[in-house]
Amino acid sequence: MRSPSYSATPRRVLRTLAALALCAGTIGVATTAEAAPTTPGTTTHGTSTDPLAAKPYMGWSSWSMQSSKYPGLNTDGDYSWLTEANVLKQTDALAVKLKKYGYDHVNIDAGWWRDNAWKPEFDQYARQKADPGRFPRGMKAIADHIHAKGLKAGIYLPVGLEKEAYDDGKAPVWNAPGCTTADIVYGDLRTTNGWDSAYKLDFADPCAQKYIDSQAQMFADWGYDFLKLDGVGPGSFKSGDNYDNIADVAAWRQAIATAGRPIHLEVSWSLDIGHAADWKKYANGWRVDTDVECYCNTLVSWENSVDDRFDDTPAWTRHAGPGGWNDLDSLDVGNGEMDGLSKAERQTYATLWSIAKSPLYTGDDLTKLDSYGVSLLTNPEVLAVDQGPNPPASPVTPSDPQQVWAAKNHDGTYTVALFNLADRPASVSADFSTLGFTGKAKVRDLWNRENLGTRTDRVTEALPAHGSRLFTVTPNGRSLAWTGVEAEASGNTLAGNASIADCGACSGAKKVGNLYQGGKLTFADVVVPKAGQYQLKVSYISGDARSALVSANGGGATGHQFPATGDWSTVNSVYVPVTLKAGANTVTFDSGTGYAPDIDRIDVPKSS
Repeated sequence: MRSPSYSATPRRVLRTLAALALCAGTIGVATTAEAAPTTPGTTTHGTSTDPLAAKPYMGWSSWSMQSSKYPGLNTDGDYSWLTEANVLKQTDALAVKLKKYGYDHVNIDAGWWRDNAWKPEFDQYARQKADPGRFPRGMKAIADHIHAKGLKAGIYLPVGLEKEAYDDGKAPVWNAPGCTTADIVYGDLRTTNGWDSAYKLDFADPCAQKYIDSQAQMFADWGYDFLKLDGVGPGSFKSGDNYDNIADVAAWRQAIATAGRPIHLEVSWSLDIGHAADWKKYANGWRVDTDVECYCNTLVSWENSVDDRFDDTPAWTRHAGPGGWNDLDSLDVGNGEMDGLSKAERQTYATLWSIAKSPLYTGDDLTKLDSYGVSLLTNPEVLAVDQGPNPPASPVTPSDPQQVWAAKNHDGTYTVALFNLADRPASVSADFSTLGFTGKAKVRDLWNRENLGTRTDRVTEALPAHGSRLFTVTPNGRSLAWTGVEAEASGNTLAGNASIADCGACSGAKKVGNLYQGGKLTFADVVVPKAGQYQLKVSYISGDARSALVSANGGGATGHQFPATGDWSTVNSVYVPVTLKAGANTVTFDSGTGYAPDIDRIDVPKSS
């Protein structure tokens, strides 16, 4: 829900531009050791538990319908859907249809203080106030109505001091004698946020904190329970000192703490993962990607940008947990035609959001939910994946068209999702060795709420284009033993620019990197007892998603894309299928003409 530009004429939101990070590249090393695979879905989270975010929030948001060109929505011009009457209708529908399933937030997004021409309203203290055309009774009356339905009220602001509120620096700051808007910004009026629509606040002057305090107190007095702070950087497609809004987010955290009302703070959008520790310290949730909305004649589309989340979410997985969650944006699966997706795509969309433990807030028209949409939004077993105590899932296979994501649950079961992201039907298998065991397991289908019986060594399903399945897998087999081989082992072969480098996070304190444009790493003496296909656990580091060609014994290579680990100091792992002969084998990772991840080690199961 990235809002429009805050100039007089809203501008269309831009799609994410993929930036190729050339090579913080470093390297990997090789020794032989015994090792067990990392548990799928294991995360670390540094945020102290906040009762506001003990689990991902659920609810509804206005932006998807505000931003759509679907016939009948924004009849008075772009973004005109947002009105008091429309919000109250959605509130009433949420209370009747979805509240009992846990959906309890009604979040009003951008534009509540602007008219249909995007002209703003401010009070005498440079604070946003309700546009009388959109919200004639003011924002407190809306919060009161929402609360009367047993729901929570959410509101929105862009970060910084909006340019129109500056008032030549003469506007006083509420409850801050002597402070004016001239005091709270830099003298050169440098701009900030994702649209450069605001002046950057200068927190070296105490008046800037007083201004944030005044806004937080206003929202608390109105009765709001949730604030989305948007256009925040580093992120929002901006970088550099002018767009570093960490001090703003910290100021909001401080202001909320003294406002006398608990307020959930959500920051947005496409935030810089390099500052994850800051978002976790000050916020209850953070948007990890661009808008899911397509700004077209539906609410969303598969290509813009539901499918982006499969590439962009994995690096963030370890940062989610009680106190703060990775926000994947609106879940628009309830309206059928208006959503702009096939039934298979709608289920896949809901599956990813649930296993990632994203907040679940729909942007659909709740007065017109279809039966399939209701089934997706209210399935109790799927909601339990998102809302329960277990960790979020992460990929256990490369980011290829067919993917498997998994998490080990606290009771020893596994949440397992199969995805076919290709444009044609395909079979997808979850090999139990990627979960750390082999043999039999009981499988339950969560979407269909039925037991599938016992499967041996794997669960395989034929999936439609962009389709998915979601299971609970209960092991009844045996744990696998693994043999580890370090990338830097002396018997391995490096070619091209490939080289060994130090790596504090790696198992042998070394890695092999500089695998680019012909760089190769060949593991020697990969020993297995019998011929067959094996799932090799590949531990690697990659600040961005990178691909490698993987082959065994000089045979044909298969290309795989490795999900980003988020930085160049974090090791993640996925499992790659390789056909090996009995005895000693070689396994090669070839960068081809591109850039491959740095390799820490591989682990080989002692049986196929």
